[in-house]
Amino acid sequence: MPFEATIDAFARAVCDPTLPAPPATRPRDGRPVERRFAVYRNNVAVALIGALEARYPVIRRLVGDDFFRGMAGAYVAGEKPRTPALMHYGANFAAFVARFPPAQELAYLADVARLENAWVEAYHAAEAECLRLDALAGVAPEALEALRFAPHPAARLLRFDHPAASIWAANQTGGDAHAPAVWQGEEALITRPEAEVAVRILPAGGFAFAESLFAGATLGEASTLCAGEGVDPGAHLVGLISAGALKNLAL
Repeated sequence: MPFEATIDAFARAVCDPTLPAPPATRPRDGRPVERRFAVYRNNVAVALIGALEARYPVIRRLVGDDFFRGMAGAYVAGEKPRTPALMHYGANFAAFVARFPPAQELAYLADVARLENAWVEAYHAAEAECLRLDALAGVAPEALEALRFAPHPAARLLRFDHPAASIWAANQTGGDAHAPAVWQGEEALITRPEAEVAVRILPAGGFAFAESLFAGATLGEASTLCAGEGVDPGAHLVGLISAGALKNLAL
């Protein structure tokens, strides 16, 4: 059997417990290999579940260890790693949670999973200098509306149907977590200023303003977009810069 075919058969057998150990798997002593291969297969599954536990600690806390491991095990059974780096594994876990039958009564879980995944992405994003407020000092007032801004590589914008950011924040301490006082959707910004990932709940109009800037709109265009929200676009811009969400500007 060609080497590539051997590796493919081995990988498929490791991930599918219904398959026998591949024929090329032979121990030196000639004894049956099935039990040994089952141990190896189990170790792989445990490692993948562990990677999910590390990536989604709040989800694990919300549902408990047993439920989480059962859900993670079901995910692992159908989703194989696509790169050798386990830090990338589980990026689409939120979509799985949203359709996982035992979790249907916990509709907010998928939103929290989206936030936790974005946190990990922000943590591992490329390095770049954050734009500073004093960069605007040399811009003539008449040129401000034509400015365009580039988002920092770590910046993430998320819109939730549930108070996912509040739930996440309540579970960052060691004490008992409490449900948000107001149960409503939220919009959040995730950034990584000074190498620390931060999650911020955006005020009214903040998401639309940031989204348009991130997409390449000018400051004037973004300000017009959120003008109907009854908020100050200048405050939104200062907030984005202070949060480390932007990396440069273009005149």
